[in-house]
Parts: sequence; C-alpha cells; structure tokens
Amino acid sequence: MTQKSNKIDEEALAEAYNRALTLEKSGNFDAAAAAYREVLDLDPEDHGGASVRLASMGRGETPLKAPDAYVATLFDQHADVFDNVLVDQLDYCVPLLVRQRVQALELGPFKRVLDLGCGTGLTGGALRDLAEDITGIDLSENMVEIAHEKDLYETLYVAEAVDFLDDNEEAPFDLIVATDVLPYMGALEALFFGAVDNLLPGGLLIFSSETLPDETFAGRPFMVGPHQRFAHSEAYLHDRLTATGFEVIEVTDITVRMEEGAPIAGQLVIARFL
Repeated sequence: MTQKSNKIDEEALAEAYNRALTLEKSGNFDAAAAAYREVLDLDPEDHGGASVRLASMGRGETPLKAPDAYVATLFDQHADVFDNVLVDQLDYCVPLLVRQRVQALELGPFKRVLDLGCGTGLTGGALRDLAEDITGIDLSENMVEIAHEKDLYETLYVAEAVDFLDDNEEAPFDLIVATDVLPYMGALEALFFGAVDNLLPGGLLIFSSETLPDETFAGRPFMVGPHQRFAHSEAYLHDRLTATGFEVIEVTDITVRMEEGAPIAGQLVIARFL
C-alpha cells in the first residue's frame, strides 16, 4: 500500500497562480476565480492566499481569517525590506499613533506588554520606554529573527496570535497591543476572548483596524477589501468588544497606510477589560 504524497506540485501551482493573477488583473474575474480554485486544489494550506483573493473579487465566501500559511509566507518573504517598505513607502505610523494616544490619555507605564503580530518590532520600539517587560508574537520566523536582533523584547515567540492566547500559561498582561493584525483576521471573537483570558482586570487592549464605507459593507460585519486585507465595521468592533467584557475607551479615525497613492482608512481602538 503506497502512502499518498502531500508534496505540492510547485510547477503546476506557480502556473495556476500566475494565470489567476493575470486574469484577475485583466478584469476576467470568473476565469480568475476558476484558476484560484485550481490553486487551492494544488495547495490546500493556501500559501498564496487564493481564498482571500477569491473573497476580494466577490467570487468566494469570506473566510474567518487569512490562512496561517499565507500570512507566514507573505511576511517571511518581505521581512528584510519590511521596515523600509512599510514606513518609508507606505507611510505606516500606527505604532507612533499608539504611543501618542497612550500618552495623551495618561495610560501606563506598563509592567507586562504583549505585542501580537510584532513583526520586526516597530510597536515594541515605540513602547519600549513605557514598559518593564514586552513579549512579542509573530507567525513569521524571519520577522521574529529581525525583532530579536533589535533587542527590544524580553521574550519572543513564533506563533499565531489566537493560538498563543489560548495556550499561554504565563502571568497576565496589563496591555495587549495588536497593530496591523486585524487586516488578516475576519471574525474577532476568538481574539477578544483570548485577550480577556490574558489580561489583568483593568488591563488594556489596543489595536488598529482597516475599514470601508458603510455602503460597501452593506450590513456585513467584516469583509475582504480590494487589497486582500480584512476590513471591519466600527459597529462590529464595538459590539464584539462589549459582548466580550471590554469598555471601549476611545476609537480614533486614522490613516493606516498608503496604498497605490491613496490613504487606507482605519481606526485605532483602545478598550479596557472590566
């Protein structure tokens, strides 16, 4: 009896994915969707994010989150140029906005901070002097290696955010921060409940999210936007936070980043676990 191989046919996968991208860029969304489904058949773990692209085109169901394999692959590939591209080219300054709002509201200093989706350490660097101890979590091993080299964190883990929150048995935190994490998550219940399980009473959850006009959501709580990232309605954020046991302290409208020369609208949310 021969064991079925799980090895991916890389050549066929690359051909199908490149064909799908070409068709999508040409506006032939039905043919592109068929090609992306071929991609998923060849690579069920979805390293290329075909499921997210299908949802972005309106040709597939909105997934509850971006596939872990896709997120890890995406950020592993871009780790070496991440800071330059995100900060210098895309005008990403959410970590500094977090620091500004924390100081303006006279929150902190903090004893234990958890930086979910820490990447190369941009948020850890922005908050370093406000925290005694910072733990960083990221799915991308390459990102974590760069963060480690910056010597900003007491502890670093390669892990998916919700999985870490579920499994963590260390002391609770008085601040959990998640910048540029929600664009890779749709449903947020697991994240918010996981945060509750890892926060001290009175502890803070601070995160950024991307959003779209109400008419685009058309009543949906979240969706995959045109740039293959999740957007969340403000009403959904409020509802899920309140239902999980948080008090929403502040929601600030922000520009998350630039994309193709246009600003991406979002929110910076500060909530307290009651």
